[in-house]
Parts: sequence; C-alpha cells; structure tokens
Amino acid sequence: MAPQTDIPVAANVLGTIGTILWCIQLIPQIWTNWRTKKTDGLPASMMFLWAACAVPFGVYAIIQNFNIPIQVQPQCFGVLSIVAWAQILMYSYNWATWKATALGLAVTLAFGGLEAALILTLRVIYERGNETPPLVVGVIASILLAGGLVPPYGEIWKRRGRVVGINWVFLSMDCSGAFFSLMALLGIFASHLVWLLRTRKVRREAKAAGKTFDELAAEYEEKGEHFKFAERKSKSKKNNSSDLEAAGSDSSNNEASSREQSDAEKQQPAGIPEHVRS
Repeated sequence: MAPQTDIPVAANVLGTIGTILWCIQLIPQIWTNWRTKKTDGLPASMMFLWAACAVPFGVYAIIQNFNIPIQVQPQCFGVLSIVAWAQILMYSYNWATWKATALGLAVTLAFGGLEAALILTLRVIYERGNETPPLVVGVIASILLAGGLVPPYGEIWKRRGRVVGINWVFLSMDCSGAFFSLMALLGIFASHLVWLLRTRKVRREAKAAGKTFDELAAEYEEKGEHFKFAERKSKSKKNNSSDLEAAGSDSSNNEASSREQSDAEKQQPAGIPEHVRS
C-alpha cells in the first residue's frame, strides 16, 4: 500500500518525535556499557536479533517509500544494535577489542549488502502490483523484533526479578518512542473517524445515487461549484491550474482572432490591390 500523503500535522509531528527517539534510544545503553565496562544482564541474542530485524524493517520502509525519518530509523537502530552486541562480546565474553570490532564491521557490511539486494529485487516485484513481498518482509521484521524482547526475561528470571545491566534512560526513550508513535496513529485514526462523522450525510446521498464520495467531489469540481469537503490544494497545484486556465483562455482568444481575420479577408472584393484595400 502507498504511504499516506495527507497526514494531520499533529500526527506527523508526534510520529517524527517517536522515530527520532527510536533512532537514538540505544546511545545511553552503549555509553553505560563503555563507562562501566560491564554488560551483565544485557543478552547478546537480544542485540543481535534487533540488529537483524533492522534489515527487513529498512527494506519495508524503503520499498513503501515512507518519509525519510522512517527510512533512516532502521539503519540507525541496526548499527547501534551491532555496536552494543560487539560490546557484549568484549565485556561479557572477554573478546579482544579488535576481534569484536572486526566481527561487528563484517556483520554490518553483510546486513547492508543483504538489505540492498532485497530492495533491488523486491522493489521491481512490488512496482508490478504484487504486495506480498513487502508484507512478508514486514512480518519477518516484527517477529525478529519481538524475539529480541524474550532473552531479557530469562535474565530477569535468573535474578528473581532484578533488572541488571539495562540503562533506564534507554528504556525510557524506548517507551517514549512507542508512546509518541502510538499517539500519532491515534491522531490519524481520530482524524478519519471525525471525517466519517462529518461526511455521513454526503456519503449516504452519494451511495443512494450509485456514486462514490470521490466521484461526487469530482462532479462538483467539474461544475466549478464549492464543495465543503473538497481536498485542499497546495499553492503549486493552484498556480498550475491557474496557468492552464490562462493558457486555455489565450488559446481561445487567438483562435477567435484568427477566425475574425479570415472572415474579414473573405468579405473583401476580389481584384482590388492590397494597398487600395488598406
């Protein structure tokens, strides 16, 4: 499905805030890991699954041509997850720094190459009208993301409910990102619900006439009549419409002038020199 082009301003702002928070949410966790040189209670499988889920999420966002913040968010999230995963290898599994760094870079390049290959392959299929590939990719991304949330509960169970090693600022930013994104979705939902209530009579009349709401709106536009629920046009569209109307008017005037001149020439008597006619 195509991304929405007319999103309420409040929903757009809230969604952008949520996306920004999700882009940088792991930075406090990475800082804590580096400062304390400990990652006890932070599962490596959690970070790796989150890094892996960024690939299908990125593919889904780019194929669907979502706005730039949503396309960038999975990339930031994936890279930061790999950084945190490499830290866990260093601090919890005593890997050498160069070894963990090299593996992190290798995984980043592999995931980046896989994402690029999937985008180039699936975009062609999607543009042909087949929406199954992005749907499957989105489902896989959601499963990987949810799977990454399971390992921390094993750590919590092991410590009888105590949460260790997870930065609370990171948790707060994660929850805030979810909250703002949820508010954005609720804003879109509420906006459409209000629209349905306001247009119920018009839609009922259109249905009785065997027409859709869009067909009824198009008829009003063709007649040049005001329609209360017509789409608002941007200034560029209005200017383009005005230019087209002006061009059409000039063309009509030129045609009328040419016809008048032709008729006048036909009415002049034959055989009279041009300089006498003038």
